[in-house]
Amino acid sequence: MAFQLSGHVAFVTGSSRGLGKGVAMTLGRAGAKVAFNYLNNQQIAKTTFEEFKAAGGEGILIHGDASDEATVNDMCAQIASELGPIDILVPNATPDQPQMPIEEFTWQHCQDMIDFFIKSPFLLTRACLAGMKEKRWGRIINITSEVYHRSVGNFVAYVSAKGGQTGFTRSMATELAPFGITVNSVAPGWIPTERHADDPQETKDAYRAIIPADRWGTPRDIGDAVLYFASAEASFVTGQTLCVNGGLTPW
Repeated sequence: MAFQLSGHVAFVTGSSRGLGKGVAMTLGRAGAKVAFNYLNNQQIAKTTFEEFKAAGGEGILIHGDASDEATVNDMCAQIASELGPIDILVPNATPDQPQMPIEEFTWQHCQDMIDFFIKSPFLLTRACLAGMKEKRWGRIINITSEVYHRSVGNFVAYVSAKGGQTGFTRSMATELAPFGITVNSVAPGWIPTERHADDPQETKDAYRAIIPADRWGTPRDIGDAVLYFASAEASFVTGQTLCVNGGLTPW
């Protein structure tokens, strides 16, 4: 059967809610053992993981900062010990994403984005590579964003870091292809989740009105795209970015 992940171990950072939760749940439904990760809200994370287990999923819940080197190494070692070596990696953890003119950004805003979208994928990839290379099979799927393709203004810290993340994906894809490891990116459109609960309704309505597919995207849509890249069916696809936004960026 296509798109089955039995025998594989996935690590999805920032997976207690939102898009990360959708990705982790989808990989679990496909048969992977899944390590869920959270940093701030233990109760939400526990509720999510209980939902995962109730649906028949197998995995662990792990706390830790995905942008801290020692923590990343410890988390990956724990996952390997309890579930097996990680061979599907989805760096998804994200900080707050302020939108404002460049004059109002500080360098710390930019550094936060770099830490989560370049440093974290780098640390996670490096920590998982030995097992992937030994197996000569691996999937690294970065979660980037349509904002890079659409050149969204008043968002310079986020867009710049997402551009760097895209460059990281492409370079790693070339470097790791000889080892049977693919590196790709999924670029979601704006998909309202818990973090968008307080966003102005008029802003949501304006975005919704320009989606060619005439519906909101869902976390499951992102999960399905990640599942494709994680599967054996995508073994000859690497260095690519798949925009999942209902046709908003058809280029």
